[in-house]
Amino acid sequence: MIVRGHLKGLLSATSLLALVACTGDGYSTFTNEAGAIVDGGDFGSATMNNTMIHNGDRQYVVRLNDRFTKEVPSTVNFAFNSAVLDADAQAVLRHQADWIRQFPEVRFRVFGHTDLVGTNAYNKKLGLRRAQAVVSYLTRFGISRSRLEAMVSYGETQPLVVTQGRERRNRRTVTEVTGFVGGAPLVLDGKYAAIIYRDYVQSGVAVSGLSGVQMQSGLKSLGD
Repeated sequence: MIVRGHLKGLLSATSLLALVACTGDGYSTFTNEAGAIVDGGDFGSATMNNTMIHNGDRQYVVRLNDRFTKEVPSTVNFAFNSAVLDADAQAVLRHQADWIRQFPEVRFRVFGHTDLVGTNAYNKKLGLRRAQAVVSYLTRFGISRSRLEAMVSYGETQPLVVTQGRERRNRRTVTEVTGFVGGAPLVLDGKYAAIIYRDYVQSGVAVSGLSGVQMQSGLKSLGD
């Protein structure tokens, strides 16, 4: 009888814990995978980065992103507490769109940021809205949405200027090269150079007057 009483007590305590676990933020150790409560959505990033380094993708992604940031403004700024793209932001994004269209094999991410005014929770949502606004604007120029990703924003956690006040330079989005489109033939063949230096090769063709066949041969040789 004493043992049975202890068992009833343990069962009651377990039921109470299960009920508590299913309340609040909706997370339950009985229905979610281990670690889900702290997963910010980027647990696979380290593995992806290691894979890209070993198969050579990371080297070319870094080189292409370096070129992108040198040739095109990668950042746009926003008014206080706003995700609206003003005229200056739209002008920058048109430049970005022109550059992005040259490389249909390449994927991009847009990261949203805010200044330090307001709560971090609110600012993360605001930063994401800004990233989504940029992605939506870029798709107007014929860029597939599958190549553009608006990331869960950094909110107020990565300010350019550390100040508790309003700071326009912190209210920004940053566009980055992040990888290659799966299934792109040039990428699967490992011919990254033909992608990265495509416009340089084509500009040389225009000057020398090479035929289309010769141009394709030159691209093939560059990628080998």
